[in-house]
Amino acid sequence: MTDEQKPSESSASHLQLARESLRDLLADPRVPVKIREALADDYSQVQGLLDKLEHGHVHIAVFGRVSVGKSSVLNALLGEPMFSTSPVHGETKKSAMQSWEEYDTGGVFLIDTPGINEIGGEAREQLAKDVASRVDLILFVIDGDITDTELGALRLLTQQQRPLLVVLNKSDQYSGDDLSALMTVIATRLEGLVERRNLVTVCADPAAQTVVHVSEDGTETESRRAVTPDVTELKTRLWEILEAEGQTLSALNAGLFASDLSDAVATKIVALRKELGDRVIRTYCVSKGVAVAINPVPVADLFAAAFIDGAMIWHLSRLYDLPVTRAEAGSLVKVIVTQAAALMGTVWAVHLVSSALKLGSGGVSVLATAGTQGAVAYYSTFVVGKVAEKYLMQGKSWGEGGPKRVVREILDSLDRNSILEQAKSDIRRKLKSFK
Repeated sequence: MTDEQKPSESSASHLQLARESLRDLLADPRVPVKIREALADDYSQVQGLLDKLEHGHVHIAVFGRVSVGKSSVLNALLGEPMFSTSPVHGETKKSAMQSWEEYDTGGVFLIDTPGINEIGGEAREQLAKDVASRVDLILFVIDGDITDTELGALRLLTQQQRPLLVVLNKSDQYSGDDLSALMTVIATRLEGLVERRNLVTVCADPAAQTVVHVSEDGTETESRRAVTPDVTELKTRLWEILEAEGQTLSALNAGLFASDLSDAVATKIVALRKELGDRVIRTYCVSKGVAVAINPVPVADLFAAAFIDGAMIWHLSRLYDLPVTRAEAGSLVKVIVTQAAALMGTVWAVHLVSSALKLGSGGVSVLATAGTQGAVAYYSTFVVGKVAEKYLMQGKSWGEGGPKRVVREILDSLDRNSILEQAKSDIRRKLKSFK
């Protein structure tokens, strides 16, 4: 294997790995339908990235404040006015894209974006972030000493882990010494963010020159002469990057986006499971609270409570894709109840006292105590559900502190009074529905 072969083979390997990652992400059967629907735009972007990889395309986006000449820089690269430029503040309202035919690597596309400090800029800045997360290389255009706003935006963009060039436009406005001094200041400010070789100067839309013509009789007349844009330094650096890393850039971007989407999918799945888990727990809490409230036989109360809690854990285990058997669910209930009973004895005492009163005092006592006992039963199932959910979220593990620590953490995090009030409200509503 020669040295010349190694980069090519390495690029091909990166591309293949990126393609496989994107295909796996698109076809992952473990992603719930609701998650796919919530991330439909992102999945569409993944398909677009995959298509881009297949065709060998590279996307380059330009960013910067309003009126620094972002569109002019792109037009100068293209050699024709394809992107809209205007003295009107904030002419670019949305992203636009054009093919850069001068460099042929299978397709290089230049993308213009709105100014990062435009009025109503939150939406446009978000648009810039979204585009940055999907492009392969970023041109950050400035027109003078870098401002705090620009520096903050640069820090944000460098977090995207894409190659980034800082382009000082309007260089014709400075003398040679002034330009050299300005570049030194900017380079110092960018230290640790952007390499010095990735700081370049351009003159994308130079002001027309005034030419004085003197006739034979000494009469002077003036005319304006257009000046050709100078983006040579930027073109040279772009060519160097594209020659060395063109295909790898696309693969890197695709891999980063796939990784970000995987994280987003994982986060959405956790949030969705949490939402559905809360519904499951509340459903079983109400069922248990009502069952205990209307059942006059305390022994049956306890059997009903154990059955309901076990069914809830079994249901939660399916939700978290960590199924347990009915027997395992029952054992888990015993462990949680034992630890909870030791840590909140008063609540369990109220439960038992209410059961005793219900048994020995006839119908009047049932009316007086059923709501209270139902609320306590609701609360106990809520605790069991939350503890079981934590156990499942940790991969069916109690962690270093064992079940006692998990139960204590859950109990400490709960507002007992508000849950009991919610319990009474839910139980009353459910009982009314039976009438």
